[in-house]
Amino acid sequence: MTSLVPAVTEPARHVAESTAGGRIVAVASGKGGVGKTWLAITLGHALARAGRRVLLFDGDLGLANVDIQLGLPPGPALAAVLAGRMALRAAAIAHPGGFDILAGHSGSGALASVAPATLEQVLAALRVAASGYDTVLLDLGAGLDRSVRRMAAFADRLLVVATEEPTSLTDAYAVLKLHAADIGSVADHRAGIVVNIASTRAAGERTYQTLARASTHFLGRTPPCLGIIRRDDHVREAIRRQSLLLERHPVCPAAVDVEALAAAVGAPAPPAVPLPRR
Repeated sequence: MTSLVPAVTEPARHVAESTAGGRIVAVASGKGGVGKTWLAITLGHALARAGRRVLLFDGDLGLANVDIQLGLPPGPALAAVLAGRMALRAAAIAHPGGFDILAGHSGSGALASVAPATLEQVLAALRVAASGYDTVLLDLGAGLDRSVRRMAAFADRLLVVATEEPTSLTDAYAVLKLHAADIGSVADHRAGIVVNIASTRAAGERTYQTLARASTHFLGRTPPCLGIIRRDDHVREAIRRQSLLLERHPVCPAAVDVEALAAAVGAPAPPAVPLPRR
């Protein structure tokens, strides 16, 4: 069998401090139902269309559904990687959209309870694999469990997806708060906000301002708004057909917004400047 990574006697720490290879970008939400997985898929496709080498990693270890949204046949890829039976690079599959995917398997509860040491080995292998890509996208599970927080802290950048719903804003703020605590330094904070399913661009900007004010007041930092994705019926249609939005409706409002987000994500992250605490 192919070894996942060299054996370690204890979990690796601060793996994300390495800057070699491609940038690892985690996509999180706290709350389910905000379109996070669709956004990760479409963002990966947009980056690939812009000429970037992209790997999409389905990091929802319990309820993975990247394969379902894309109509891919279920496979043991991620489970095999976690079990050490397959190398991460060998498990990735090429999608016709121009990006690679390491898909999970929906409903695999055993993956949700992966041991910390195993998760650290996977993250170390992911950092190595990132050397072959420009961007690695981690589609994290909803919620704030141990594995979600660890993968968010591991990433070079975190996209926090929120909608106009009050519960989504509350959960998105919780993600920002715990992420700031997990990385240990406000100055190293690399989180940005993406407002999804915005009724209008102005409404999306108001949603961002609400979340940004809370972060500024309580955390001492204002995360940037990386994108506002407008509500668009073409998105629902593409999901039903298990197809890529940018192929079916490349000039619809949501497609235009995601391509703008891809441009923002592809740009270097600005240094975070902590604000004075009140």
